[in-house]
Amino acid sequence: MTASNGAAPSRLPQQGHGFSQNSSETAFGASIDPADVARFSAQAAEWWDAHGPFAPLHRFNPARLALIRDQLCTRLGRDLKARAPFEGLTLLDVGCGGGLIAEPMRRMGFDVTAIDASSENIGTARAHADMVGLDIAYRAATVEQIEAEGAGPFDVVLTMEVIEHVADPEGFVRACSRLVRPGGVMMVATLNRTLKSLALGKVAAEYILRWVPAGTHDWRQFLKPEEIRTMLAAEPVAVEGPYGLNYDPLHDRWSQTDDAGINYMMVATRSAA
Repeated sequence: MTASNGAAPSRLPQQGHGFSQNSSETAFGASIDPADVARFSAQAAEWWDAHGPFAPLHRFNPARLALIRDQLCTRLGRDLKARAPFEGLTLLDVGCGGGLIAEPMRRMGFDVTAIDASSENIGTARAHADMVGLDIAYRAATVEQIEAEGAGPFDVVLTMEVIEHVADPEGFVRACSRLVRPGGVMMVATLNRTLKSLALGKVAAEYILRWVPAGTHDWRQFLKPEEIRTMLAAEPVAVEGPYGLNYDPLHDRWSQTDDAGINYMMVATRSAA
């Protein structure tokens, strides 16, 4: 699966998250992979087309949203059956793409800040949020930038299918973890570096099923769960997982599974001390 996920007037990020009101709308930082940013920027206008290039991500979204909701309700003591279970909590969506995760998170009650290295993605995300009446603080920026500005801390930090596209995955995920408040939660979704993911997550998805454009993923940049655990070993977080997501071609749907051979999530809870 891929990351994450007419122009509208720019909306300044909310001051409550620690953003500078004079911040530039240009993303920079060691985690940026210019080729990947350019690739997603070229498709930015099509994020919300459920039948376009991101159609597989739209089919994938319900399963990953359910996993995120379930894990967060359990760890943050929220009522899974509530209409807006996360009312009053803050969330940072890192590598938000066109807003496919940010918007449902806002509907679940979170006060959402969402950043992406592509200003084109941010333009699309802002336009769609304005169209549907959702107040989400979008900004073209990297996690390094907002950490340097003193943003956060946030109750939840999400980075969905992004770490496999950055130039410095360890620096990236550690910076994300440092933006989590004590007792808060970070969730990282990515693809496992296995022969199964090479066959299905790379070759089949890009060259046979044509789910994503050829060259979207570099299998060598996929990460094993234990590698993410090692990257976070020096941070005050307890890492759990992996929690797998599996595709059923017979019913054309995704579901949670114990099989983390392709798509999976890791959950890191920051020490409350």
